[in-house]
Amino acid sequence: MKYLIVGLGNIGPEYQDTRHNIGFSVLDAFAKASNAVFEEQRYGAVCEVKVKGRTLVLLKPNTYMNLSGKAVNYWLQKEKVALENLLVVVDDLALPFGTLRLRGQGSDGGHNGLKNINALLGSNAYARLRYGIGNDFLRGQQVDYVLGTWTEDEGKELPELLKRGGEIITCFVLQGIARTMNVFNTSKK
Repeated sequence: MKYLIVGLGNIGPEYQDTRHNIGFSVLDAFAKASNAVFEEQRYGAVCEVKVKGRTLVLLKPNTYMNLSGKAVNYWLQKEKVALENLLVVVDDLALPFGTLRLRGQGSDGGHNGLKNINALLGSNAYARLRYGIGNDFLRGQQVDYVLGTWTEDEGKELPELLKRGGEIITCFVLQGIARTMNVFNTSKK
């Protein structure tokens, strides 16, 4: 069985370690824990991880956030992955920092990466793991906040949150969406 696990983010050193790139960070940590190495390929950096007989294709699109659907659509078709085996890891302003929410489908919630994926796939019926980044910014400062780096306190919690992301990915591929949501959809401790 094959899965496509997509971490959303923007390429380039100026975006590294920003809130908007949590999807890249989760996949980097998961790949590192599995001794997998990303290679630049068409529309993104890609690597494969095996988990108990399942093949996980990890994708970090290089199309920039707002055009993520192009990469997702291409790799779904190239790897012949069913839509129910797609999981997209994304930042979410509507959730407090440290809150993780897995959903089997849903709206884009104003997230341009998800909006583009929904448009190009013609569906929103795929799993997404939303990482709460909070919304501690003044009116008109949303872009600076999202593209900003983590605070010192957030940075201390990040390794555990990245590890938890890997646990959610593993549970998703081994036990399915419903069981994974039951186990992991909790608020920040």
